[in-house]
Amino acid sequence: MQIGAYFSRLARYHAWATALLLDEHLAHLSNAQWHQDCKLYFGSVHRTVNHLLVTDNIWFARLAEGISPRMPLDTELYHERDPLAAALGTAVRRWSPWLAELDASRFDGELVYTRNNGESVCVPFALALGHAFNHPTHHRGQISAALTGMDRPAPELDWVYLLQKEARSQ
Repeated sequence: MQIGAYFSRLARYHAWATALLLDEHLAHLSNAQWHQDCKLYFGSVHRTVNHLLVTDNIWFARLAEGISPRMPLDTELYHERDPLAAALGTAVRRWSPWLAELDASRFDGELVYTRNNGESVCVPFALALGHAFNHPTHHRGQISAALTGMDRPAPELDWVYLLQKEARSQ
């Protein structure tokens, strides 16, 4: 499999897992559950979903647009659930069209960007792209644990479930 095809699959997984979490699990939380401190790194489900949007925006800007936005990682972009969920849903769906247009030679290059603290960083482009898809997996897992702690069903978000679903539909 070529690296571009691999990352295209990761982008589909990223969008699928996010939609499954938002639409089938988080949409059913009460407002109190949405905002309660679950002892996650960012506290609540709400703040963690905001963090997912912040970091998706930052990494897309770095990788696709060549800019380095500087924004605190705990920035609350939306206070209300519906606009936050809609914005995150839109954000995760932009990766696939961008990857479809990306020149394959870019995967062998480097990504130079500026961190929030002003430090300049140079890392392999493909590995940074991998991080952009791996990082939200960590936080979706935290949210799944919070759901379990609320006696709510946690989603089955393993990538292999999407791969199996896609294989069945072929």
